[in-house]
Amino acid sequence: MNTSTHVPPRSAPTHEQIVRHLRRAAAVGERAASFGHHPFGAILVGPDHETVLIEQGNVDTVNHAEAVLARIAAMNFSADYLWGCTLYTSVEPCCMCAGTAYWANIGRVVFGMTEELLLEATGNHAENPTMSVSSRYVFDHCQKRVELIGPVADVEDDVMRVQRAFWQTHA
Repeated sequence: MNTSTHVPPRSAPTHEQIVRHLRRAAAVGERAASFGHHPFGAILVGPDHETVLIEQGNVDTVNHAEAVLARIAAMNFSADYLWGCTLYTSVEPCCMCAGTAYWANIGRVVFGMTEELLLEATGNHAENPTMSVSSRYVFDHCQKRVELIGPVADVEDDVMRVQRAFWQTHA
């Protein structure tokens, strides 16, 4: 992995900030579900670990919350600025979303629940055929080192509850 190139310094969020932002991302996912979309939510937080820059719920099976958020971020902020930002998402990003966050130059991704646990909630649901490619695998094969934090036990049960409730009623 090539970690040369200019990398601006960045600080780490506190555990309290991580939990608070993951809960907000989960609430965005619940809001998406209330509009008839899948219950996935993501937020982008600035380098100060407090300022929420973008909130995005899931749109459809191709426009996942994280990928849409990353595209919007890349159009509105510089790559250097985004490297200091953190994308928080209720569920581990799929390989498409991890790749989009990487190409947007978002330097840190934090998730609440793993893709593996999501599969337990969705089963073989035709609307969400999960992939067995972890975001960690994707980021481990990138030239820049995107920091990945997750799963976060403090929110995992709440996220799983929302996922189970949604997918059981959409059978």
